[in-house]
Amino acid sequence: MPTKRGSIRRSRVLSCRRSKTMSVNEKLILALDIDDCEYAVEIIDKFSGYVDIFKVGLELYTVAGPAIIREIHNRSRKVFLDLKFHDIPTTVAKAGIAAARLGVFMFNVHASGGLDMMRRCRDDVVNVCLKENLSRPKIIAVTVLTSMSQEVLKNEVGINHSMNTHVRHLSGLTLKAGLDGVVASGREAAMIRGHCGRGFLIVTPGIRTSWTPQDDQMRTMTPKQALREGADYLVMGRAILGQSDPLKAIELINSEILTA
Repeated sequence: MPTKRGSIRRSRVLSCRRSKTMSVNEKLILALDIDDCEYAVEIIDKFSGYVDIFKVGLELYTVAGPAIIREIHNRSRKVFLDLKFHDIPTTVAKAGIAAARLGVFMFNVHASGGLDMMRRCRDDVVNVCLKENLSRPKIIAVTVLTSMSQEVLKNEVGINHSMNTHVRHLSGLTLKAGLDGVVASGREAAMIRGHCGRGFLIVTPGIRTSWTPQDDQMRTMTPKQALREGADYLVMGRAILGQSDPLKAIELINSEILTA
């Protein structure tokens, strides 16, 4: 017969496990980088028990539009709208308002669009959300794409200072504009955390496990490494969906996240 103390101890362990599972579900964002709406819905149904947030990017949104966002919401899951708005301030602000009205959890802009563009987007979205009683989405800014190397940044884009210096500058600009955080490689996460503080979100793509290929990503990290460097959210797509057993892959990744 179990003792009361033993029952309490087991209850605490189970509670801790549930808390960790919820934490894993919240930290992992599954990228729906596909061009088939029906297949995307199949994936959402299959993985809704493992992740809370699904990323809808250019490819899927171009094919499916707002309908795919409604499908995700119908399953009580969140949307990270990854369209990387980059235009004149008025246009980006209006796009941000449209995203807010769709009820997305988070969307992004390009930090290289400048302070005025980011600040205008943030202010207009906040005002509309207050006026229309909408939940304000988190607004984050892309620093440097994880597919870019130092050589590309210098020789093709024309940025002569280092990758770290450029990412640090854009992160500081994003903070100054009042945005919630940035999209950045795990390799820059610790530097961003030190520069922008604890409350500043770091969303990290380019996550690859030790047993998945790097593909077209240059500045990659494993889930454990990225979290230990300070990342809040991990964006993974091909590294999971490209496996012969995606559910097994996501279980292994979740286990790695729990040990970070």
